[in-house]
Amino acid sequence: MVSLVLVRHGETLWSDQGLFAGWGDAPLSPKGEAQALAVGRFLARKRFVFDVCHTSCLSRSQRTLEIMLEGMGNPAIPAERFWRLNERHYGALQENTRLAVADRHGHKATIAWRRSYRAQPPPLETDDPRWFEQRERFPDVPEELLPRGESLEDGVRRVEPYWWDCLSPLLRAGNRVLVVAHTCSLRGLVRILDGLSDDETEAFRIPTAVPLVYELDDDLRPLSSYRLHDDVKSRWRDLKNRYKPSWISWI
Repeated sequence: MVSLVLVRHGETLWSDQGLFAGWGDAPLSPKGEAQALAVGRFLARKRFVFDVCHTSCLSRSQRTLEIMLEGMGNPAIPAERFWRLNERHYGALQENTRLAVADRHGHKATIAWRRSYRAQPPPLETDDPRWFEQRERFPDVPEELLPRGESLEDGVRRVEPYWWDCLSPLLRAGNRVLVVAHTCSLRGLVRILDGLSDDETEAFRIPTAVPLVYELDDDLRPLSSYRLHDDVKSRWRDLKNRYKPSWISWI
């Protein structure tokens, strides 16, 4: 049996402002840093031990992992970054508020771009300054693979090569792995692990800083999976996230 723990990064300053983040480099808020420290300490109390950690190439997940490892008292655990673990790319919506997008494009379109499995947001144009900035931040990613906008499905599919080429070989070798990433990339991993349908994948949600633990057999089939709550606040975040109304575009 081998363990895999999935954690979504802590809350960010952009989420407090209702901004679409995507591949934008939104920093953690003080609240998000506190969440990361709390979950790291909680995992230590629960005696979780990891051989390797993976995170995305976005600072909010990297900083969450850094603080978590400090909270666990083991900042020296090897950590690797993978661009395929980045959040879904929100295209031209990035760095705009959800309210502004709903006012400009209507609630129906905004809800589809946020919640629908296959609806793609308006892409970044190749003359957009955000596109040039993105290319500079990810020089090691072939330009033809850099997204200019992704549906939920696109973001989920992007994770598949990471699973087959990177994560599953580590797990098969018996490594205990911690992955700190984003809703969409974690959704892609859960889809593979649990064999989710398109509708089930679309409905999947994970709150900030609440670990999702998998115990896997030798064939990487889940023997069990569960969420770890360290206090009332984390339980409330989980409930609020799971039952957040899907027909309101600005929350």
